[in-house]
Amino acid sequence: MILLTVLFLCIISTYSASVKGHTTGPSLNNDKLYKFAYSAELYVDQVKASLQKSAGYRISSGVDVNLLWRNPDNDDDQLIKITIRDVQVENVNERPAAKNIFKGKSTEKIIGKEYLEALQKPIVLELVRGKVKNFYSYQNEPGFTQNIKRGLASLFQLQLHSGAAHEVDISGKCNTTYHVRQDQVTKIKALDSCEIEKQGFTSHNQILDASTKATSATIYVLEDGFIKSIKAEENYVLLLNSRRKTGAKIVSKQRLELKSVQAGPGLIAEKQVANVIKKLDSSYVAVSLVAETVKSECKKCPSLSEHWQSIREHMYPEKLSKAEAARSFLSFIQNIRKATKEEILQIIRSENKELLPQVVDAVTSAQTPASLEALLEFLDFKDASTSTLQERFLYACGFASHPSETLLKSLTAKFKGDIANEEIRETLVIVMGALIRKLCDREGCKLPAVVEAKRLILSRLEKAKKDDNVKMYLLALKNALLPEAIPLLLKYAESEEGPISNVAATALQRYDPSFLTKEVKETMNRIYHQNRKVHEKTLRTTAAAIILNSNPSYMEVKNILLSIGELPLEMNKYMLSMIQDILRFEMPSSKTVRQVLKDMRAHNYDRFSKMGSSSAYSGYVTRGPDVSSTYSLDILYSGSGILRRSNMNIHIFDRNAELHASQVVIEAQGLESIIAATPDEGEENLDSFAGMSAILFDVQLRPVTFFQGYSDLMSKMFSATGDPISVVKGLILLTDYSQEIQLQSGPRASAEFLGGLAIDISGGMEFSLWYRESKTSIKNRVTMFIAGNIEVDSFFVKTGMETTLEVETTLDFISTVQFSQYPFLVCMQMDRAESPFRRSVTKYESLPSGRRYTARRGKAELLAGNEYPLHQENSNMCRKVFGTKSDSSSNWF
Repeated sequence: MILLTVLFLCIISTYSASVKGHTTGPSLNNDKLYKFAYSAELYVDQVKASLQKSAGYRISSGVDVNLLWRNPDNDDDQLIKITIRDVQVENVNERPAAKNIFKGKSTEKIIGKEYLEALQKPIVLELVRGKVKNFYSYQNEPGFTQNIKRGLASLFQLQLHSGAAHEVDISGKCNTTYHVRQDQVTKIKALDSCEIEKQGFTSHNQILDASTKATSATIYVLEDGFIKSIKAEENYVLLLNSRRKTGAKIVSKQRLELKSVQAGPGLIAEKQVANVIKKLDSSYVAVSLVAETVKSECKKCPSLSEHWQSIREHMYPEKLSKAEAARSFLSFIQNIRKATKEEILQIIRSENKELLPQVVDAVTSAQTPASLEALLEFLDFKDASTSTLQERFLYACGFASHPSETLLKSLTAKFKGDIANEEIRETLVIVMGALIRKLCDREGCKLPAVVEAKRLILSRLEKAKKDDNVKMYLLALKNALLPEAIPLLLKYAESEEGPISNVAATALQRYDPSFLTKEVKETMNRIYHQNRKVHEKTLRTTAAAIILNSNPSYMEVKNILLSIGELPLEMNKYMLSMIQDILRFEMPSSKTVRQVLKDMRAHNYDRFSKMGSSSAYSGYVTRGPDVSSTYSLDILYSGSGILRRSNMNIHIFDRNAELHASQVVIEAQGLESIIAATPDEGEENLDSFAGMSAILFDVQLRPVTFFQGYSDLMSKMFSATGDPISVVKGLILLTDYSQEIQLQSGPRASAEFLGGLAIDISGGMEFSLWYRESKTSIKNRVTMFIAGNIEVDSFFVKTGMETTLEVETTLDFISTVQFSQYPFLVCMQMDRAESPFRRSVTKYESLPSGRRYTARRGKAELLAGNEYPLHQENSNMCRKVFGTKSDSSSNWF
């Protein structure tokens, strides 16, 4: 036994001696100089494009590596010196001399003498078990050369056994996985896990945003315990969510290949790392291996004032329907984001009244502290004469892509102060509701400004006495969608009447079904079935829609179906149409409806043959691989043939998100006296009223009143011009995506997608007593421009790609009613005009001197117009309306 023990110890001793100097990371031999060839390549192009035609550049050099010191007590602890030499900058792809921006320029001219010298100063790494413990360089070295060295140094970090690790390198602290097979090591870095200071922002809604996919892989080939070659590749793919064909990719490649091993300097004899560094060069300091933020300054960029003068002519109101207006709007926002408060105020104070609203749209959309301060200083809410500008400011705040707590705090302070115009006061609190929701969606519900704004709205609603004030706070809650507001909304929906109960009910309709508790559904059932009091049919139909869209039970659906036949005439027809639309469009509750329809008491000819002209219909506007959009048209009449409610909605959705793009509701009540008709049950005491309400990109706007009261109705009927009333008009920033990307080879990339919308929504309502006709019209004129810019900035050269999309279109909805007979004739028309559609891609490379290479490709086409068919019953009715309608229209009021 003793003999075996001695033999075992001898074997261990012999093995230990044979592996002396071996480490768990790569190990350099003493007194050797390893000479490598290094290259870093950058490519920018469209996602599916070949790299052979991409924009980009290559930095190549020699790299000398030698061992300075090995810890006498721990072979796994080494100091290595890395020196970059013979630097060259060239095109990443072969290009004719006329298109080569580097032609005839030396590396010193391209990079600059000072920066080239800094780049070629050596760095020192302390490697412990293959991981970089310390990175030594010169403290005052330019950031961009330091980052190139960091990118090279990070390549020397690896482990020689398979498994996961948390590593700090140029990309930050990242989750890394190693796969080891003989002399080959593969390192996979999860870039989305990297902890690094991130700059940028994203759009509020996922559909309007862009998405990023990133991968990083490095393959090491080892020989004699050290690196023979390294190949690293990093890929970033950026896609516009609404159109995934529009996107870009950034590819960063690094190669390090051993060319020779020569005799080199000997080791430094010291026991402590600090002494070695001091002896080597006292100017060395330990700096972070994580990249530092570097941004080159634009030396020839125009000032904000100069840029505004170059685009000013495109921003006049009559030109806002053109794509150039949206393009100019976006470029103006980009420049405002770099401007100071004083520069912004200079433009605002010097501009005329015709252009000021567009300037306010852009300055508000910039969403910088300077832009907010400038507007708050310029706009005086105590001055009623500037109410148009105040409204444009507030709506732009409501559409903010990434609102700040400071913005909400500022608006809350304004609301507590004096406001000259009551409509501005109403708009202000409605927009506060929209900001509360956006901040809560980004986990900001507990921010002090949000808590204060919520408390203010909820407490003032409970204390409000005037109907107009109650309605104002309910509209704010319709935007905020606070779970704690649901009990209040239920109270106002069930106990009030007219516009107040309708606003409360439609606010509940906007909540996600997961928030609609048993109590909500019980209240909606009571309203629909009128268990406690008689309700007007607009409220009852909204209650039915809430029930049917929130996972209804079998009995809830059955009771609704059994009620058809007992309802007022037009409500019977509307509810039937709603049920048929659920089945036709395969809505979530369609399965339960089909089960109920197996019961002949609910499904029979008597119930399903009710006459009327009201209808509810849904269909697709577009269906695509990325996003689809749907429209719904609901129209409800009184028994006398006068419009009660017209509701047009457009929703956009993808696999994971939905956006309520627009809603235009025209409501009327108490108009039966005009034609000496009898009001429907529950509507005998309603005042004469007509108005329009709109939701735009998930934001409820302040409703517009056509008339209020009988005397107002008569005066406007006899003085009406027939011109539509504008609901919203202006420039809106929709897509707002900006991210800074640190590439592992050293340079920094920026990705930006901006989408601007010039929009004009108007609506009108006309009567002809002579012809016993009414007509409602909604016109949506929209111009969209989207610009994406992906750029890699290496200080001495920029390369990137710009991509643009632009489209102009008009969507009209017209409803014509002839109520000279019953059932009266109703024709609904929904048309989209021909739409010019243009897209372009521009790739570029440029030097600070101004030398530039550009390659551009574009395509323009005309998208055919479309008259949406709606349903067959509507088509038959339209033939009758236009077949019997008089040629004369001079008696329209």
